[in-house]
Amino acid sequence: MTKLAIPELSLVALVGASGSGKSTFARTHFAPTQVLSSDMFRGLVADDENDQSATPDAFDALYYVAGKRLRAGRLTVVDATHLHREDRAKLVAAARAQDVLPVAIVFDLPESVARRRNAEHRDLPGHVLRRQHEALRRSVRQLTKEGFRKVHVLSTVEEVVAAEIEYEKAYNDKRELTGPFDVIGDVHGCRSELETLLARLGYIVTRDEAGRPTGARHPEGRTAVFVGDLVDRGPDTPGVLRLVMGMVAAGTALCVTGNHEHKLVRALDGRKMTVSHGLSESLAQLAAEPAEFRAAAREFMYGLVSHYRLDGGALVVAHAGLKEEYHGRASGRVRSFCLYGETTGETDEYGLPVRHPWANEYRGAASVVYGHTPVTEALWHNNTLCLDTGCVFGGALTALRWPEQEIVAVPAEAVHYEPVRPLRAPEPERQPDLLRIDDVLGTRVVETRHLGRVKIREENAAGALEVMSRFAVDPHWLLYLPPTMAPCPTSPVDDLLEHPAQAFDAYRGEVREVMCEEKHMGSRAVVLLCRDAEAGRRRFGATDGAAGVIHTRTGRPFFTGDDRELGVQLLDRLRDAVGTAGLWDELETDWLLLDAELLPWSAKAGDLLRRQYAPVGTAARTVLPAAISLLERAASRGQDIDELVARQRARLANAEAFTRAYGRYCWPVRELSDLALAPFTILAGEGASYAGLDRAWHFERIDRLVAADPGLLRTTRRLVVDVGDPASVAAGTKWWTELTSEDAGGEGMVVKPLAGLVRGKRGLAQPGIKCRGREYLRIIYGPDYSEPGNLARLRERKLNRKRSLALREYSLGLESLARVAGGEPLWRVHEAVFGVLALESEPVDPRL
Repeated sequence: MTKLAIPELSLVALVGASGSGKSTFARTHFAPTQVLSSDMFRGLVADDENDQSATPDAFDALYYVAGKRLRAGRLTVVDATHLHREDRAKLVAAARAQDVLPVAIVFDLPESVARRRNAEHRDLPGHVLRRQHEALRRSVRQLTKEGFRKVHVLSTVEEVVAAEIEYEKAYNDKRELTGPFDVIGDVHGCRSELETLLARLGYIVTRDEAGRPTGARHPEGRTAVFVGDLVDRGPDTPGVLRLVMGMVAAGTALCVTGNHEHKLVRALDGRKMTVSHGLSESLAQLAAEPAEFRAAAREFMYGLVSHYRLDGGALVVAHAGLKEEYHGRASGRVRSFCLYGETTGETDEYGLPVRHPWANEYRGAASVVYGHTPVTEALWHNNTLCLDTGCVFGGALTALRWPEQEIVAVPAEAVHYEPVRPLRAPEPERQPDLLRIDDVLGTRVVETRHLGRVKIREENAAGALEVMSRFAVDPHWLLYLPPTMAPCPTSPVDDLLEHPAQAFDAYRGEVREVMCEEKHMGSRAVVLLCRDAEAGRRRFGATDGAAGVIHTRTGRPFFTGDDRELGVQLLDRLRDAVGTAGLWDELETDWLLLDAELLPWSAKAGDLLRRQYAPVGTAARTVLPAAISLLERAASRGQDIDELVARQRARLANAEAFTRAYGRYCWPVRELSDLALAPFTILAGEGASYAGLDRAWHFERIDRLVAADPGLLRTTRRLVVDVGDPASVAAGTKWWTELTSEDAGGEGMVVKPLAGLVRGKRGLAQPGIKCRGREYLRIIYGPDYSEPGNLARLRERKLNRKRSLALREYSLGLESLARVAGGEPLWRVHEAVFGVLALESEPVDPRL
């Protein structure tokens, strides 16, 4: 068996004459979607795979598709003869353009084999096959020089049959390592400070007989990750190398290369180098070491990779940082970026290169931790962190504990090397908080923890951008938008469209216990409340003294214009209630995010009532009595119109019921005492997301909050139901029936898993299913919806799209809260928030 080693991400060229078995080999060893055949592309552009005049256009299309696949990180195999240097050069260039490795598999079979197979397939002239074999023999020895990183030559039919593809992970791919890690910034020969930092981090240093540190391990199994630039400038480059080499050899550390290791290796190899930036110190210190140590140090530094992807791809470590499109790639361009970053071609007043601020433009999901450019303090910037805090220049040696994201630093013991340029303050942490236009334009895909990839269509994004940019609250306050709610399956009961039995059935098999919560007839409100104005300024950048905001489920402020003061009063009362309930101290936060319902409905829906609901009720109650009176007079004269009269009387009764239904939820709002707020979920606080916790946790705290100010805050009545217990289900049904009776006037209930976030057999479970009462649905579907003919039509409503929408919006909401809790940049939070707003534009019946 012949094993052919191929990088998992590479561009593979099958090289061989016609009839050498390339296509058969490709079908055997690769997925059909991975193989791009020149014959197939000739067929696509010319309807004839043998039309050689179509070859230029076919290869244009082929390389276009290859580029798209490689950009997406997918192995790509090109099935063509590749017998001429210029053809292979295009393939090598395509690989380099996407920073992947080109690989060649050569089918150098006897010419007789190709002749026999061609006779059965294409029957090319003999002189053509002969030229192809001559070209192949000339090419084989040149492939490595042409840029192919791996070349596999198969010389017999038996070798082809016995061949087996063996995929190799990239050297930089350590995604299976999940840590925990301690990422350590530029050491630059500061061995003593490194020992101090390792001790601070909890590592136990081991020493040789001379007392020199030769390794370190952490009792809890943590792994140190060095960002490079171990050498030069400092007092003990050999000591640093000895310690780090021992840790890497023992598996307690990883290390990427820095530009100073790259230069030192070249100097040790005798290359002509400009001895500057501390290189002379390293060479002098290493000259005092044994030749064996110098050789080992040289091999260690030579073998360091450009960057590592760790923790499932969530963490990337590179010396000078790395743009998202380079993560996991391998090329000279990627390595150069990792070593030096990107320069503008200019020099500053100190004669040093001006570096392009790549971190300002970074929008990747992975956190990139790096060094190279000294700063005074390690601060997160667009999900990137520079750990070079200039220890050798008298600053500090800094580490990041991952995944805790805790920064640990020890001060330098001295100024070991005078910097050419003074240490600079890092970029302000909150500078990149606003979305860029290209973060939201076009079709987007948002990666979520609980539902995977959620697609945002381009046409939906355009409408969301209009709302967010023109009407939404200050972006610093906009951390979350609530999802739409899935309706329960349609009820088979004659006069009901929705019934609790179907809501309970929907959860049966996924959860045992559910909580039925009263559905308030108000307007959904998200409340972001700060402990005081200072917390608002510090955490959310409020410069106007604001200490909170209340916004709608589309991000618009609830209180504007003349009502603004009313909103301030509401927040003040709520702030006092949170303090009285002890939630600030219990949750160790100076801000809270709440999901709530603001009552009355008319406080926000006044225009809707005046323009839509009231005119319908008024018109019906004005016209129908007169129509009924006329019909009754006609009937008294012997006209057979009893059925018509009964129908109009039923319509009048429906209209009066319609008016009563929406009238229950409307009253004038002139002062704070006219408002009520019903909180039902504590979403997040500093460093924590609570959205996935069980419902009992939420209501234990919300009940205390309501008790602190029962004049403003309204409790949410609820009942726990065991969906597997018929008696419990019957009790839940009775509770809903009483709640939604015409006398009680309740809107309905929301059935939620008691456990909070639940993943069932079919994936993520619905966070809630609404079951609305008969009279409330009259507001939604119109006065006459309950007539048998209308109910029959409504029973055919399609619910799957609404359920899918609810789950997608729910997952995006959870994602935004998780990113807030993780301290991620605001643009990352807004990516998920914006997704919820965009999905609201999907063509789904809003009445569902």
